[in-house]
Amino acid sequence: MITILVADDQAVVRAGIAAVLDAERDMTVVGQAADGQAAVESTLRSRPDVVLMDVRMPGLDGLRATARITAEVPGTRVVVLTTFGLDDYVFGALRAGAAGFLLKDAEPERVIDAVRVVAAGDAMLDPGITRRLIDRFAQEPPPYDGGTGVLTPRETEVLKQVATGLSNAEIGAVLGISPATVKDHIAVILGKLGVRNRLQATIVAYETGLVRPAARRGSGPS
Repeated sequence: MITILVADDQAVVRAGIAAVLDAERDMTVVGQAADGQAAVESTLRSRPDVVLMDVRMPGLDGLRATARITAEVPGTRVVVLTTFGLDDYVFGALRAGAAGFLLKDAEPERVIDAVRVVAAGDAMLDPGITRRLIDRFAQEPPPYDGGTGVLTPRETEVLKQVATGLSNAEIGAVLGISPATVKDHIAVILGKLGVRNRLQATIVAYETGLVRPAARRGSGPS
């Protein structure tokens, strides 16, 4: 059973999301919060598998609450769910350790899917947000080539494939290695880069110029 906390300052929205998730046989909502501070406190008490976090809330906002939760309760995964798709929010959420970012106009099925994906240890970005991130990098000059120099040639190749949005099985097929080996490489890559998940690793790949938008295939990290 996937346990979930829903944090949103609008009671109707909060209750609606909770009702949708509670209706799933493999999910249960263990708490609701109207602001970031309450979300942190509730997470510390109930230790849910997933927190659905709004960005704009009174007092402690969603991004700062996300950073606290990922630091203090590393076993809990955060999906930022907001009406705002601004790049600063996306980057802020990813750097705060969020495992996913969805817009509130996403279909309920996609929100449900996102909860299952991040609960399983993976990550998810809304496809429209992914496209905008790529466009942003395409409009900027390549940054300095640093940060990924700590990786071995094989790890570098794996990171390049991660940044194209391929799954572990697909990366294994491209590189001629097993999905288990890919998973091991990714774990080492995350440690060396000092990031929490493959979404953050993808951001590093773009920011350092290791991958450029023209080389990207697929619809986004998963």
